[in-house]
Amino acid sequence: MWAHFFYFANIQITYNIVIRIIYCILSCFIFSSCGQSSGKKNIAPAVSVSTKDSAFNNMTEAEINKYHEEIENYYNINLKNRGFNGSILVAKNGKILFEDYKGTYNFKTGEPITEHTPFHLASISKTFTGMTVLKLWEEGRISLDDSLQKFFPKLPYPGITVKMLLDHRSGLPNYLYFMDSIWNKKQKATNWDVVNFMIAHKPKADAAPNRIYHYCNTNFMLLALIVEEVTNQPFPQYMKDSVFIPLGLKDTYVFSTADTLHYVPTYSVTRPFPMDHLDCTYGDKNVYSTVRDLLQWDDALYQNTFLQKSTLDMAFTPYSHERKSMHNYGFAWHLYFNNGDTVIYHNGKWHGSNTSFTRLVQDTATIIVLGNKLNNNIYKAKQMSYIFSGKQDANKLEE
Repeated sequence: MWAHFFYFANIQITYNIVIRIIYCILSCFIFSSCGQSSGKKNIAPAVSVSTKDSAFNNMTEAEINKYHEEIENYYNINLKNRGFNGSILVAKNGKILFEDYKGTYNFKTGEPITEHTPFHLASISKTFTGMTVLKLWEEGRISLDDSLQKFFPKLPYPGITVKMLLDHRSGLPNYLYFMDSIWNKKQKATNWDVVNFMIAHKPKADAAPNRIYHYCNTNFMLLALIVEEVTNQPFPQYMKDSVFIPLGLKDTYVFSTADTLHYVPTYSVTRPFPMDHLDCTYGDKNVYSTVRDLLQWDDALYQNTFLQKSTLDMAFTPYSHERKSMHNYGFAWHLYFNNGDTVIYHNGKWHGSNTSFTRLVQDTATIIVLGNKLNNNIYKAKQMSYIFSGKQDANKLEE
């Protein structure tokens, strides 16, 4: 009887082993197939710097308290006691370690800054515009090789593609400068006003297409119009319905001509900046948001809930190598590389708005500082990286 038992037991064990081997082979095959490109992606990432598809690691209470104490100490010395008027939030692994709201939002009414106070993000707005264009690309509604003339047939700048707008290699002139020439400054210009101005006056390009990296607001102003052309919706409405609300960004919106009656000035040291003729163009700027909403945006990028990881890898790939430097640019993001450490970030400046959105990739930490009164100390927020890495880095990020 025992002989029969061991005979059948061995058969069962062998059967289980075979089943497990087959399961492993099938799993590897399926995983490999899912990781392959669908064929629509026309740019292979040279460097992969986005995070893995998994939840953040937990931190101990002691770690959280230590981080909080060190961040608060830095904040008190470098911002709070040096004229800071704004909001700050520092997080790691999706958990808020420190936040504070200091000063006045509306100097006319005395309204204080709170967690729901939306700040003009200035050029941080480009991250929303750029990632939304990549979302449309994922959906097959746009190609990165599409030319400008597909969307603006009369625009007199041939050879420029959507990709060159995203990585600032279009060579286009900056509309913030040429619209100061003969434009009626009593009239608020729209994005289409800028396009029609370019068609009529043909301001000289700064470089040939794809020749050099040249940071230019015109690129993202045009990308916002491309979103409108592809979706048949106004950019502010599409962003609200398809980006901000789905991601839970409750205090985030795009400012446009419809909002001029509710404009709240930002400040220099003592005087307000009144609205000017370029305060209603969007895509390159004019997203308003809070530090908590930006943390939600940051989390969506870390967790790949808005874009696929492969798309983010492509966005976080450096595309400008004209000169050897730790600084580079991907799609809508500044990149900084230093001895294995990667910072994916964007800063912003418009009138009195100073903004900094710094993502420390290796530490899955994020530093967000928004101000509505000129304060260059905001751009030094990366100095807090030593709190997580243990390494001092005196190099500055690009403003």
